[in-house]
Amino acid sequence: MTRALLVLLFPLIVFSGCTSIQLEPLPEGMTDQPPADWDKRTQTLRQFSHWTLSGKLAVRQPSDSGTAVINRWTQQGPAYQLDLSSSFMGMGRTRLEGVPGMIELTTSGGDTYRSSDPGDLVEAATGWQLPIDSLAWWIRGLPAPDGQPRLLFNQQQKLAILEQDGWEIRYDRWHGFLDGMPELPSRITALKGDKRVRVVIASWRREE
Repeated sequence: MTRALLVLLFPLIVFSGCTSIQLEPLPEGMTDQPPADWDKRTQTLRQFSHWTLSGKLAVRQPSDSGTAVINRWTQQGPAYQLDLSSSFMGMGRTRLEGVPGMIELTTSGGDTYRSSDPGDLVEAATGWQLPIDSLAWWIRGLPAPDGQPRLLFNQQQKLAILEQDGWEIRYDRWHGFLDGMPELPSRITALKGDKRVRVVIASWRREE
C-alpha cells in the first residue's frame, strides 16, 4: 500500500517542484539558442585580442551625466590603454592604463592615481561607474570570462542582448569593419539599474 501511495503521489511531487521554478520569458523575437556558427565566431573574436578603436562614450546616471571622445583605446591582450577627452567635470584629457585588477589613471594636469579596483578609481576620478575590465570583452560581442552570462539572439541570428554581472548589454548596431573578421559592434548600450553607458565605435584596427 505504501509503495502504491508513493507511485500515485510521485507525479504530484514532481509537478509541485517544477512549478516552483520560475523561468524568465524571452523578449519577443529573441532566442537563447545561438546560431550554428557561434562557436567559430566566438573563437575568432577571442583571438582578436590586439586591437585599437576610436569613438565616443556617453554615461548617464542619477548623480551626473557626460560624454567623452575615445581618442584611442588600445588593447594588447589583457593590457589596455584608453585615452579620453571630455569637458565633463573638468576631466580634459584622461588616460587609463591597466590590466584586470589594476589600473593607473593620469589626469590632464599630470596627476597619476593607481588602484587595484578599476571601477572605484574611475568613479572617484570622473564620477562615472564603468565596468572597465568587462568592457574589453563586451565591446567585441563576447561575455567576460568571470560571471554567468545570458545571451539572447535576434531574428537575424545576431547577438542582441548579453546579461552579466547585473549589467544588460544591448547590441544596437553591427558593422563589417575589418576584412576576414566577423561583424563587430558599432554601438552598444550597457544598462544597470538607473545607470547607462553607451559606446559608439567609429573605427576598429588590428594591432600586432
